[in-house]
Amino acid sequence: MAIRKAEETDVAGVRAIAEAAYRPYVAVIGRAPAPMVADFESAADAGDLHVLELDGRAMAYIHLYPKDKALHIENLAVVPEARRQGLASRLLTFAESEARRLGLSHLDLYTNEAMESAQALYLASGFREIDRRVEAGFRRVYLQKALESV
Repeated sequence: MAIRKAEETDVAGVRAIAEAAYRPYVAVIGRAPAPMVADFESAADAGDLHVLELDGRAMAYIHLYPKDKALHIENLAVVPEARRQGLASRLLTFAESEARRLGLSHLDLYTNEAMESAQALYLASGFREIDRRVEAGFRRVYLQKALESV
């Protein structure tokens, strides 16, 4: 299992992961979730997109970048067939390491209110809910995780 910065050649695979991971939510939300239409090309160009490979194949990704005093997780997705193998937790641990490396005090993210399994994962990983808002027509749950100084 390896996590590395995504390259231009990874973008199609990342888009396929997002499509597979978020397609079930289209009917619940009433439209494509934001990650299904994300600009992964720009994220890869900026060095903000990372892929997690398992046996040489991209199985998950995380899009993150510094924002204020936080490392913001814009998106994290795992292909459905690789769920429950600890890949999302591994990406969250990676995000924590990156935040510490950059001298940032916490992680933050938002997820759609309908994505209850994502909320459960984040809460089990030490995040706490800090807000709920409707933005751009999406019902979002905002979460944050303070990082202990090392």
